[in-house]
Amino acid sequence: MVEWTDFERSTIQDIFSRIEYGVVGPAALARCLVVYPWTQRYFGSFGNLYNADAIKGNPMISKHGTTIMHGLDRAVKNMDDIINTYTELSVLHSEKLHVDPDNFKLLADCLTIVVAAQLGKEFTGEVQAAFQKFLAMVVSALGRQYH
Repeated sequence: MVEWTDFERSTIQDIFSRIEYGVVGPAALARCLVVYPWTQRYFGSFGNLYNADAIKGNPMISKHGTTIMHGLDRAVKNMDDIINTYTELSVLHSEKLHVDPDNFKLLADCLTIVVAAQLGKEFTGEVQAAFQKFLAMVVSALGRQYH
């Protein structure tokens, strides 16, 4: 169980209220697939992923990136119970999709970069620390079924 300060709670809620899910999610997922090409193996049914332009322009990648952001929104709304909030998704990714749990961390890192670029100077060290703490909890919850 993680303890959240008032600053962390308000910061996470503020970030998610300000970003556009349909922009940030697709950009973060595309970045992950380009920078870490081995992660593409889970998206074989998504069509052309042969280069960065194809990945960035792929409507299925865009849709899934947006879906990921809506999934993160569930954690924002349940910050005191992220582990139970993600139980079903952890089982799905572990038992059905067989996703390497390290990929959650890679995507979280890419998401941090995209959010930092969007927020610019407002993405201070303190804001980054709160955001990465939040993402670390999500990554842990998604990987829980693997333990």
